[in-house]
Amino acid sequence: MQRAVSSLSFSPSVKVKLVSAGFQFTSDLLHLEPRQLSKEAGLSQQEAQEVLQAVTRAGEGVSAALTALELLQKEEETRSIVTFSSQLDAALGGGFPIGKTTEICGVPGVGKTQLCLQLAVDVQVPQCFGGVGGQVMYIDTEGSFLLQRVIDMATAAVRHCSLLVEDDEQRVAMTTFTVETILSDIFLVRCNDYMELLAELHLLPDFLLNHPRVRLLVIDSVAFPFRQFDDLSQRTRLLQGLGQQLVAMAYRHHVAVVITNHMTTRLRGSQSQLVPALGENWGHAPTIRLLLQWAGSQRLAAILKSPGHVDTTVQYQISSDGFRDADQSELPQNKRPRTHANQSAASQQDSCC
Repeated sequence: MQRAVSSLSFSPSVKVKLVSAGFQFTSDLLHLEPRQLSKEAGLSQQEAQEVLQAVTRAGEGVSAALTALELLQKEEETRSIVTFSSQLDAALGGGFPIGKTTEICGVPGVGKTQLCLQLAVDVQVPQCFGGVGGQVMYIDTEGSFLLQRVIDMATAAVRHCSLLVEDDEQRVAMTTFTVETILSDIFLVRCNDYMELLAELHLLPDFLLNHPRVRLLVIDSVAFPFRQFDDLSQRTRLLQGLGQQLVAMAYRHHVAVVITNHMTTRLRGSQSQLVPALGENWGHAPTIRLLLQWAGSQRLAAILKSPGHVDTTVQYQISSDGFRDADQSELPQNKRPRTHANQSAASQQDSCC
């Protein structure tokens, strides 16, 4: 179904420029890049990017209806991406869910990138070992992608699976599950600013159609490109569009979308507290929000937001092999996994984040 360009919520001047340049319907804009549209329609780069974002959202707004039973059957066929931390996987109901967006927030050095690199390796674990046997698109906005860490984690994952081999199917799978194949199935893109990030996301649906084995999209991080923005209303508008894109992409292309976010200080009266960056509106974008934090020298992972999981805190560690479980006996009593009895109080405490 074609939609007229004039029906979209652009400024009148932008609509006039688009129509004057011959762009009558959204379908006329689908395969253009921001730079090309800017040149042909006489728009600024920023205006062109916002137009293409709106067109993408308009195209993804129409989808086939599913019955609840069909949705249940679809979810039962979907495997989550494990983290190699059994306690975190259990808290998340099996791992990071495919078809949904998960945000990992935390202070620098707590392990956000380490978890993303671990997922980039784990998404490739063969199905006969309980994995999804997929590929990953990794968007690095901070230059924090560390190849040697990926090699270390891939070596540990291959070694782990080789010890689990029990039948011919698994033996055959191990011939193609190697460090080299793991590295070759990580598609890495470096984005230096928010314009490059938005442009990459605009092109991503076509990439996913041409690479149907991709089951994970990582953006590390979403906050860094937007860290310096004078026009906060424009930043909010761009982030809302970006969030809608990611939700639609996760569902439509059957991928797990994992994004990292920074922490910032918020004043409440005379008290200050650390909260995820990018504002409260952005907090509605991810389906699941995971907070990585320090408790002394211990690392804790807390589920702050999830429609299908109990608010839980588990301990983890970063070892030479990657993201792993830690000894729960060392966890302070008030930081141990929460139960239904204290879930309500914990939810009230965490709701401010």
